[in-house]
Amino acid sequence: MKATIWHNPRCSKSREALALLHAAGADVTIVEYLKTPPGREELARLYARAGIAPRDGLRKDAPKATSDEDALDTMAADPATIERPLVETDKGVVLARPSERVHDIL
Repeated sequence: MKATIWHNPRCSKSREALALLHAAGADVTIVEYLKTPPGREELARLYARAGIAPRDGLRKDAPKATSDEDALDTMAADPATIERPLVETDKGVVLARPSERVHDIL
């Protein structure tokens, strides 16, 4: 199985999700989103596929968004505001908090 993780190696939840993917034998593409941030359209696609509102993808310490469009603009402008990790497989996308949510798409 192929998987992509938008990853921050300094984040324990992100490291835990990555370990779960490796333990499941997934062929993982790691995107360090702070170095290679997803664009606004990619973020919109990921959240739509996950079935969550972009506002729910903002970190709790990020500026409050007044709309999903505002949230996407904020995350695209400053990738540090993206809650992590996002994980995608052929079965879907999850915001892996808690990291065990990865099992939902394996």
